Amino acid sequence: MKNLYNQIKTVCNGGIHMNKVGFIGLGVMGQGMAANLLNKGFEVTVYNRTPGKADSLLALGAKELRTPAAVAESSDIVITMISNDAAIREVYWGENGVFAGARSGHILIDSSTISSTLAKELAAAAEAVGASFLDAPVTGSKPAAEGGTLVFMVGGSTEALAGAEAVLLAMGRKVIPMGPNGSGSIAKLAHNTIVGINVVALSEGMAIAASGGIDGSAFLELVQSGGAASKAAEMKGQKLLEGNFDVQFSLELMLKDLKLSSVLSDSLKVPTPLLEATKSQFQIGESLGLSGLDMSSVGQAYEQWIGRKFGGGKV
Repeated sequence: MKNLYNQIKTVCNGGIHMNKVGFIGLGVMGQGMAANLLNKGFEVTVYNRTPGKADSLLALGAKELRTPAAVAESSDIVITMISNDAAIREVYWGENGVFAGARSGHILIDSSTISSTLAKELAAAAEAVGASFLDAPVTGSKPAAEGGTLVFMVGGSTEALAGAEAVLLAMGRKVIPMGPNGSGSIAKLAHNTIVGINVVALSEGMAIAASGGIDGSAFLELVQSGGAASKAAEMKGQKLLEGNFDVQFSLELMLKDLKLSSVLSDSLKVPTPLLEATKSQFQIGESLGLSGLDMSSVGQAYEQWIGRKFGGGKV
């Protein structure tokens, strides 16, 4: 039986063979995602707003074009992975943007973390040119993007998802339909609310243990073995002990997601006291100049408050 990404080459969607993929946004996540598409046999055309990011992908066989419109014109499916709502608007609606090159039968996919309101605007604009739109953000940071183990949470029609599923599974291990357009974005913000809270909770627990004279490694082993076990402890605990804040997912981006989630929860009239406290903690991290570091660097605020490092020694 052929793999899904090979099947997609022989199945037509609205008369278009869906094996030509455009990828826009070659940052921490986009590099790995586009590389997986190339390694699994797709024809990939790329664009990045900042020049020079495509070199490693060109070596794998990608073609680089100069505008989002040109990428859309040469592709059947276009994927965007961009940092924020303003950048998305520029890439889709700006001069020579995606919508200038999109055509009937296209599937446009945004895997960024954006507001559900913007996702619905994108869907309506895609429909106006005869294309389909999926809001398909991911869970999993840089290692998952590179390893092809992302999980996609998808908002959009079942027909569009059927046409794009093989492409998504070339970059990830699971695709979870969430409902109509906007649902993927809502699910991602709810998910990242939990992630942010867990990272702050881990930092706070480690601060208590360190202040009480508990060895950091022993405490982390306890956390991972008990009821406090979490992905945060698994992925961020050792980073906190070592003070290694190389970026997997930046503090800046997590704070952006928490702000979006706060706006969403207000619109839904959902009380979110833990979200607001966590957002404030990440804002403290931002004020300390940690924005460009991994989100686990939020723990440095606690280290400053207690006067010692989680892994031992004074700050």
